[in-house]
Amino acid sequence: MYDDFYGLTGRPFQLTPDPAFYFESISHRKALSYLSYGLAQGEGFIVITGEVGAGKSTLVAHLTSTVDLERLTVGQVVTSKLDGEEIVHVVAQCFGLDIEGHDKASALGALEGFLHDEARAGRRCLLIVDESQNMEISALEELRMLSNFQLGSHPLLQTLLLGQPEFRTTLQTHPNLEQLRQRVIASHHLDAMEASEVEPYVKHRLSRVGWRDNPSFDQGVFAELYEATRGIPRRINQLANRLLLLGAVEQRSRIDEMMLRTVLAEV
Repeated sequence: MYDDFYGLTGRPFQLTPDPAFYFESISHRKALSYLSYGLAQGEGFIVITGEVGAGKSTLVAHLTSTVDLERLTVGQVVTSKLDGEEIVHVVAQCFGLDIEGHDKASALGALEGFLHDEARAGRRCLLIVDESQNMEISALEELRMLSNFQLGSHPLLQTLLLGQPEFRTTLQTHPNLEQLRQRVIASHHLDAMEASEVEPYVKHRLSRVGWRDNPSFDQGVFAELYEATRGIPRRINQLANRLLLLGAVEQRSRIDEMMLRTVLAEV
């Protein structure tokens, strides 16, 4: 509704990750540096943690949109509470493998064969596991075992683990994860945006859908947005979405602090 009223070509504050809207905050820039370093190593584990809505999935969507998919095969898993046997089947499925039966040995054999074929074709394989805090310890240990697959001295699978802050704690302290910890080659905790980044973030997303200063914003809106969201991108998106909807309903060409307070009272 509001996109028509303001002459926008799309929805700037959708909640689903979209690399077209990637905004490089200070923390995202650091995370991308660690990711780039880790990917260049071509082995082991990369770990990115952050609060719910901090932008982990958007960061990865941006990353995968920039890599050469002719040379890198990417499989992605969003985990529920998986155990060691289940994770092997889910990883096989995410790489497009059809496993006959449900035994772990068949899944492992098919995965190893697939990884060897990709390596011989000159392609590396990257496994992205989102919501890693949901996995059982046995599943994490199984992922470590998958990292043992090699062709000669060449590792066949690299894994990127994304999770909420509690996953970082589990990984650092659980006694059964020492061997996995030793294989983490890069890690970063994705912080929220700083107060000064909220305005450029909002305007960046608007500019991606043809925004031409309609609506305009009172300067105080951005400071109050930061106070209400603590710089978490998804929360900013939620409030900005409602703000623009309210502006369209009231046919306003300028968004002010009172409108934001109205939205905050509603949510």
